[in-house]
Amino acid sequence: MNKEKFIKSTIILIIGGFVTKILGMVIKVINTRLIGLEGIGLYMLIYPTFSLFMSLSQFSLPTSVSKLVSEEKYNNKNLVFSSIPIIIIFDFILIAIILASASFISIDLLKDSRCYLPILCISLVLPFEALSNMLRGYFFGKQKMFPHVVSHVIEQIIRLSLTILLVPSLLKIDLVYAVAFLILVNMVSEFTSIIVLLLFLPKGVRINRNDIRPQKQNVKNILSISIPNTNTRLIGNIGYFLEPILLTAGMIAAGYSPDYITQEYGIVAGYSMPLLLLPGFFTGAISNSLLPVISKAAAEKKYLYIKRKLKQAIGISLAIGLPVTVILFLFPEFFLNLIYGTTHGGNYLRALAIPFLFYYVELPLAATMQAMDMSKNVMFDNILGIVLKTLLIYALSLLHIGMYGLVIASSINIMIVSCSHYFHVAKQLKS
Repeated sequence: MNKEKFIKSTIILIIGGFVTKILGMVIKVINTRLIGLEGIGLYMLIYPTFSLFMSLSQFSLPTSVSKLVSEEKYNNKNLVFSSIPIIIIFDFILIAIILASASFISIDLLKDSRCYLPILCISLVLPFEALSNMLRGYFFGKQKMFPHVVSHVIEQIIRLSLTILLVPSLLKIDLVYAVAFLILVNMVSEFTSIIVLLLFLPKGVRINRNDIRPQKQNVKNILSISIPNTNTRLIGNIGYFLEPILLTAGMIAAGYSPDYITQEYGIVAGYSMPLLLLPGFFTGAISNSLLPVISKAAAEKKYLYIKRKLKQAIGISLAIGLPVTVILFLFPEFFLNLIYGTTHGGNYLRALAIPFLFYYVELPLAATMQAMDMSKNVMFDNILGIVLKTLLIYALSLLHIGMYGLVIASSINIMIVSCSHYFHVAKQLKS
């Protein structure tokens, strides 16, 4: 029964992921063609800041809820709804931080005043992103993937429609308004997603004061998972946040112009990386399906079953990732031209393709570690990778090798974290 549920959940997520990834790619293609290389460079300069605050806004509560719901030992209604006040309060603190620091981030760190308005827009997105992911965490824990898929598809359709309708008009006013809108559109799409997910909740659910009031044991269980996971995400996103800042500082010191840095960073982050991550929805689907299955098996101490499921997940991930890697390595310009209408980034795509094979192993290993209460190990592995990557980005950018400093640092980060995850999981399953 569990095997059938795992396979069914994985298939639903893969199909849904394929549809949403195609829609997402269409959105990216339209964005790149609408706002051009300058707009993409500006957007990708802001995106690490966006990613940092989006990750923080969730406080890893969706992962905590998913794991605890899957164990079938708690009051699920209280787990979900008592977490909402916590996450809303936390998000309002983040909003205040964004409002206070937007000018400093845009002018002093990113060295581009055009980033100010888009960074302010990030604050409006945070509560909607956090709440939609909280509800998804519940459905993942119940191994009900269909609500997630439906909400995600509708979310992408909303984003695509609004982009096509409004971005051309905003471009006539100013490029900054168009880029800001690309951030702001997430607020509308996530709100739509929340409505859709609420419709999938069990019929007749009534929420009273006791459901919202946090129970001490539930809060303790949630925080024991969310704090290490948040630290992991925080370290990763701080590293990502610092990436364009340190890269810009190092490359300016090496003699590169700010315009060149913005353009080339936009090519790597806006063209090459998304193509490499395109098949990642397969690995993400497998990892999301794996988390509740391994959580339940770990609670029952079924370690042979865990090992079998992990091998199965990694095998499927590599079966998808290996052919994609080979194709992108051999024909990078063809696919860049096919999707984006440009050959910019082919050299970076080829250089990153082989190291990215480790990415297809890293996600299932990380999901397994979280399910087996090894979140602290995930955190320390990511700290190691991010610290090394951050130091390498700045050091290599001084060597006058252009964006290849970022390419080398990113490759080493992926390989180090994946190998460290494998070591910890292998050690745990042997004991």
